[in-house]
Amino acid sequence: MIYTLLAEGFEEIEALTPVDILRRAGLEVKTVGITEKTVTGSHGIPVTADIAPAEMTDPIDLLILPGGMPGTTHLDEWEGMDALLARAHEQSARIGAICAAPMILGKRGYLRGRYAVCFPGFEKYLDGAKSSEGRVITDGAYTTAVGMGAAHEFAAELVSCLLGIDAAADIYTRTQGK
Repeated sequence: MIYTLLAEGFEEIEALTPVDILRRAGLEVKTVGITEKTVTGSHGIPVTADIAPAEMTDPIDLLILPGGMPGTTHLDEWEGMDALLARAHEQSARIGAICAAPMILGKRGYLRGRYAVCFPGFEKYLDGAKSSEGRVITDGAYTTAVGMGAAHEFAAELVSCLLGIDAAADIYTRTQGK
């Protein structure tokens, strides 16, 4: 199962673009409100999450951490984050983090020795990560992206990681109107 975590103040484009693109690719995605069923994004848009954290009973194939402020801070400080990341790691799940959210992984050492990107100014939290000039980077099980302007590329990369490059190219082309 693919789970996208939603915390108060999440960046709407960074959360919902991957949900939309992954569903268009035929993948099952559940949004998870970490504290409430209705979660309001950083631009005041309320979103009703599919499930609560206790309902994340299926094995994790992909865990998506959207950025935005203060959403990233709320995710980082959420009492269930460490256990969920450990569970994802134990299940060999992929993890995607965009904008400020790679700091959640970096602070916990998951990006040590890996190439990663984030929103400018958050590099200091990517403990031991190798910097890159790309907008979206996959290194091992981790995909990171610079921010909302790269949300579509981030989503396409996640499709590629799960279904292959041809599926990603197809969905990218279809969603670009070509």
